[in-house]
Amino acid sequence: MDLSKEDRLPPFVEELTGTLGVHAQYVLHGNIRDLHLVRRRGRDEFRSLLDVLWNPLRKKGYEALVLCDQVSGFRVMEAGEGDTQAAVAELLQGPGEFPGQASGRQRQTVLDRMRNITNGWARQRDEMVRDGRRLRPLRVALVIDHASRILTDPSRPTPDERDFFLACLKLAEEAEPLPPRTGTGVVPMGPGLFNPVIWLADGERDIPAWLVSGSERIRAVAVPEPDADERTTMARLLHRRYERYAGHGIRGGSDEPDSEETRQAVGAFARAATGLSLCAMEESVKLARSRGLPFAAMPDAVRIYRLGVEKNPWSRDEIRQRILTGEDRRNERSIPRRVLGQEAAVAMTLDILKRAALGLSGAQATSPGHRPRGVLFFAGPTGTGKTELAKAVASVLFDSDQAYLRFDMSEFSAAHSADRLVGAPPGYVGYEAGGELTSAVRENPFRVILFDEIEKADKGILDKFLQVLEDGRLTDGQGVTTYFSECVLIFTSNLGVQRTDPETGEREWIVAPGTPYKELEATVRDNVKKHFEQVIGRPELMNRIGGNVVVFDFISDDVAERIFDLQVRNIQRQLAQTHRLDLRIEDRARSELLEHCTRDKWNGGRGIGMVLETHLINPLARELFAASDLGPGTTVVVTDVHEADSGRVESTVVLKKGDAVVAGGRLG
Repeated sequence: MDLSKEDRLPPFVEELTGTLGVHAQYVLHGNIRDLHLVRRRGRDEFRSLLDVLWNPLRKKGYEALVLCDQVSGFRVMEAGEGDTQAAVAELLQGPGEFPGQASGRQRQTVLDRMRNITNGWARQRDEMVRDGRRLRPLRVALVIDHASRILTDPSRPTPDERDFFLACLKLAEEAEPLPPRTGTGVVPMGPGLFNPVIWLADGERDIPAWLVSGSERIRAVAVPEPDADERTTMARLLHRRYERYAGHGIRGGSDEPDSEETRQAVGAFARAATGLSLCAMEESVKLARSRGLPFAAMPDAVRIYRLGVEKNPWSRDEIRQRILTGEDRRNERSIPRRVLGQEAAVAMTLDILKRAALGLSGAQATSPGHRPRGVLFFAGPTGTGKTELAKAVASVLFDSDQAYLRFDMSEFSAAHSADRLVGAPPGYVGYEAGGELTSAVRENPFRVILFDEIEKADKGILDKFLQVLEDGRLTDGQGVTTYFSECVLIFTSNLGVQRTDPETGEREWIVAPGTPYKELEATVRDNVKKHFEQVIGRPELMNRIGGNVVVFDFISDDVAERIFDLQVRNIQRQLAQTHRLDLRIEDRARSELLEHCTRDKWNGGRGIGMVLETHLINPLARELFAASDLGPGTTVVVTDVHEADSGRVESTVVLKKGDAVVAGGRLG
C-alpha cells in the first residue's frame, strides 16, 4: 500500500475527531489563524481551520458546523445535503448575541442555545413531527471563535464572566453523546458521539485554567506552528500556483517530480520562512507578485514581509566597499586607526563583518534560520577600545550614528528589568509602551546593538538573548514579533581578566600588562567560558556565541603614547573651535604629563583620559575662567607639569597674545 496516496489530516484534527466519543468540549489553542495542510486523493492542499475541521466531522455523520463570536453571534457555516442547513438555521432563529454582547438574562439565553446545540435540539426535534415520524436529534459541532477576547482579564474574571464559564463547565458534565445514526436497516453508522463545543483561543490560558482542569470532558489541543516539512510542502504548492499565475501552465499533481532549479527555489523559500505561518508564506508570494519578483527571489519577499522595509543595505555593494574602506589604514576613519593597538581583535572583527556582509553567518548549520547577521563578544581589560570598536563597526556598516544602539547592562540587573527591553506582559505597568529594544529594532531593523558589560545583566535577560541568538526574533509583551536577522549584536565584558578570591572576597587580576597576547587570549576565553557555565549556569549562551569571542590586549607603551597624543589633539581642537584659542604644550611639560598619564596600564586608554582631565584640563579651565580678556589669537602655553612633595600635581599655564604675557602661574 502506497502511504503517500493516503488521505492525511493535521495531527490536532485527528486528535479531536478521534476522541469525540469521550470529550464534550475542546480548547484549540496556538496557531489557529493559520492555513493547514491536508492530503486528499493523493494531492496536498492547504485549507482554513474550519475547512479541515468540517470535512472529517462530515464523514463522521455531523450535519452542520455552527460558528459564533461576540460580534456576529450564532450562524451556520457549513451544512450537509438536503434541508439540514434550513433546519439548523430555523432552530437558530431569535436573538443571536454571545458573551461580549450579552449580559444578565441574555447570558442565560446564550447558555440555553449552547445546551440545545450540544443535545442536537432533542426536545424541539422530538416535538416536530414529519410524515408521522419523530425527528432525531441533529449532529452539530459548535465552534466559538475569538474565545481569547471573552474575558477582560483571564487572571481576574468578573463575576458574570466566572458564572458563564462555570455554566459551560457544568454543560460539559451534563452533556450526553448522541446515539449512532442508522441507515436503511438497523445497522449503526458509528458509536455515540458528543455534539462538541470547540473553543478557539490564541493561548491555552486565555480562558480560565479550571475550565480544562476541572473536567475530564474538556480537552485542550495544541495547534502547532508549521515544521520544516510543512513549510517545504507549502512552498512547493505556492510555486505551482505562482507559475500558473505567471502563465507557465504547470500540469500534473503535486507528486510530479520538480526540476533541480525548482527544488532549490522551493528549499530557499522554505528556509527563509522559518518561524512564519503558512498564511504568511502565502501573503509573501502575493507581495512578490505585486512587486514583480521572480519566485527565486522569494527570500527577499519574505524579508520585506517580516521587516516591512524594501531596502536592504546588506545586499548592496556599498556595504562591501565600506568594509574595505574601513579596513584601509590609509583612511583616517578606518577601524585600525580608530582602535589603536588591537590588531588581532580588529582583524577578527573585520573577518566576522565580511562574513555577515556575504550572508555566511551560521552557514555551516543545516538550517541557519534567521540568526543575526553578526554576533561579537568583546572581552578583555577595561579601557582597551571595546566600546570604541563597536562604534567604529556601526559607522563602517551603516554610516550613521542612528544605527548604533547601546544598552548598559548594569541598568538591567534587577529581576524585572527584562520588561524594559521587550515590554511588560499584559496587566503590568508600562504594558502599552512596549520594549526599548524591540521598539527600536522595529523602527530600524538595520542596526548595530551594543550590550555593554553583559555579565551584569539579570539571568532573565540572558534567556532573552538565547532566543535572539538562536531564532533571531523576540515576541514582546503585546504579542508583536521583532526580527533581528539584519542586526549585528555586540556584547562587551570585562570577564576573564579578574576573579573574586573565594576566601577574602576581594577582586584580583588574572592577567597583567605584558602578558603575551596568545597566553592572555587563552586565559580570557577559558575564564569567560567558565563564568557562563559555572557561575551563571548558562553554558548554552556561550555555545550560541561560539568562536565569536574577540579578546582585547592591554595597551603597550607605544600605543599609550599614541592615545595620549590623540587625546591632546582633541583638547587642542576643542579649544580652537569653541574659544579660538591655540593650546601649546612645551616638551618638558609634555614629557611629565605623558609619564603621569601612562604610569597605570590597568585602566587603558580611559585611564589616560582621566589623568589628562585632572592634570591638564582642570588647570586650563581654572586659568581660562579667571582671565578677563581672551580673544582670537591668544595662545595657551603649558610650560611645566610636576608632582609636589604633597603628592599634588601642579601645572604652569601661561596665556600669551603674540609675545606679550597676559596671565600665568602655577596651578594645582
